[in-house]
Amino acid sequence: MAITLYSNGCPKCKILKQRLDEKKIAYLESNDTSFLEENKILSFPALAVDNKIYKFYNAILWLKNQKTEESHHE
Repeated sequence: MAITLYSNGCPKCKILKQRLDEKKIAYLESNDTSFLEENKILSFPALAVDNKIYKFYNAILWLKNQKTEESHHE
């Protein structure tokens, strides 16, 4: 699974980054505004998971449905 966090360091960006780190999900971080503009995303943050792009609130929902690495060992 390829995951990219499009971030400019704003408070919402920091929340998404923290949640990704808490879930131990590997991701790349980018501040590429041209990618967001091409996909009609007008604000940071955005989370690209494979070919799907989530704005902040949907990214949070997506993250809630992801299992943490520790939960795989229970």
